Formats: sequence, C-alpha cells, structure tokens
Amino acid sequence: MTSFPPEPLAVRFDENSFWVDLEDGRTLGIPLAWFPRLVHATPQQREQVELSRSGLHWEEIDEDISVAGLLAGRGDITRSTDVAAE
Repeated sequence: MTSFPPEPLAVRFDENSFWVDLEDGRTLGIPLAWFPRLVHATPQQREQVELSRSGLHWEEIDEDISVAGLLAGRGDITRSTDVAAE
C-alpha cells in the first residue's frame, strides 16, 4: 500500500518561520533560514504560495517544497546552510 503525506491546507508566515497546516490536523513550524529563497523574498512574494497534494510552490521565486521533505526535517537541499545565513 502506498502512503502519501498529508495535504497542506494553509501556509502563514511570521518574522522567522513559516507554518504549514496539514489535513491530518498537524501544524508544522519551519525556520525560514532553511529556505534561502523564502528568506530573501518579500512578504508579498511569500504570500503567493500555491498548495498541492505534494507540497508548496512559489512561481515567482522558483521555490518548491514537498510536505514529505518537511516531515523528514529537510530544508533546501540545493544550497549549503551557510548561504541561508547571508
């Protein structure tokens, strides 16, 4: 049997984190520092998130984040963590 991660229902941001509400009732709190494109995006760009069964997508900043990756505790795997702090 194939198991899929829960679908994201909503995303919101504060100064240092973003929060993803999942269909199974959980809410994930993720440090923005894990995703440099989100750190450097404007609040308006962050709000332009598209939700799908597999995750989160921001067209303008070319960012895709899977729910499975968030549940596994993975940040942006395309860059080193040193870049996020810049």
